[in-house]
Amino acid sequence: MRIWPINRKAPVEQKSLTEPDGELLATFTGIPAGSHALGLARALTVPAVQSAIALTAGSIASFDILVERRDGKEWVRDEEHPVALLLSDQPNDWSSTFELVRDLVATALTHDKGGLALVNKIDGRVIEVIRYEPAHYIVDYSGDGRLEPSYRINNRPEPNGNVIHLRGPFSRCPLSLAAEAIGVAKNMETHAGNLFRNGAKVGGVIEFPKGLGDDSLKRMKKAWQDAHGGPENAGRTAILWDGATFRQMTLSSVDAEFLATWKHVILEICRAFRIPPQLLYDHDRVTWANGEQAAREWLAGLEFWMRPLEAAMRRALFSEADRPNWRIRFDRDDYTNVDLTARATAISSLVSSRVLNPNEGRAWLDLAPYEGGDKFLNPNITVSTRTTGPAAAKDEP
Repeated sequence: MRIWPINRKAPVEQKSLTEPDGELLATFTGIPAGSHALGLARALTVPAVQSAIALTAGSIASFDILVERRDGKEWVRDEEHPVALLLSDQPNDWSSTFELVRDLVATALTHDKGGLALVNKIDGRVIEVIRYEPAHYIVDYSGDGRLEPSYRINNRPEPNGNVIHLRGPFSRCPLSLAAEAIGVAKNMETHAGNLFRNGAKVGGVIEFPKGLGDDSLKRMKKAWQDAHGGPENAGRTAILWDGATFRQMTLSSVDAEFLATWKHVILEICRAFRIPPQLLYDHDRVTWANGEQAAREWLAGLEFWMRPLEAAMRRALFSEADRPNWRIRFDRDDYTNVDLTARATAISSLVSSRVLNPNEGRAWLDLAPYEGGDKFLNPNITVSTRTTGPAAAKDEP
């Protein structure tokens, strides 16, 4: 006989912050333990969430980053500036500018403390930009109401002027603010999976006017399963005995509204990330009118992340003395790249109203200028004499 020691310790329960349960979420985030909120790893398994994050971050990263210099009252592009040369290709040896911007925005969408990148400088000259994972940096704010941040990367203090920091409003990220809706979506997804996996929905019941003994019940159950169990027996005629009747189970109101509720939860996630539902492949209520309006609002929603990111990059990539004369800007002209008709209409209208000259319009299409295209003329108006040919200039006889 085996004797267990009296002081034998119970197994220690292991918990992980990478996939926190309700108690850990309540401890570190203040979310009630009984809520539907999920950790980041499980939240990203909801297709609507991962699509919204990838779409927002990837769209912003797709815009060209322009370095512009103040020339009098105008801003002109400077492609030869060291910062422009760095951002045009690779900000460091192992990632591209697209990856840098995409991952910064994605981190800001999913972490309350925001996305962070360090700008390494030598004698004031920018040599590389490195993004860090949230586990490797700490952001502290002053307690005097100014909310001035201080940064520690790998437990090493870094000056504010060397840090690109992007975070959401309310000091919370959209993933955190929509935690309940995301949790409900995941629970409904899990419920639907279990329903089809286990076949939990009862199709009907057999009712007997009088009770059955255990033996009779077992024989009846076996006979019914032999006759109608399995896909090969589907649709066969059922024979009942002893006055038994078959009653089909109908869907309850909750069952009938399951998909509608699921769609509503997905719509809540779209609201949290400011994504039109049709961009997540929900075209149920899309029309020509509201689809176009939703597209404009989607592009305007990107400004909530592009404007602060431009300001953060300008603060970190230029010195205090250079900031009045230099700036970072995403090329918004790419908004219309996906619609050639809209782009051509916009250029034609701006040239006709003499806001742009033809060569500036051609530059939008990456076409070379032509001689005489620098004049601000309306090509839709031709002034001619009453005889033939164009009108004579004032200095001509």
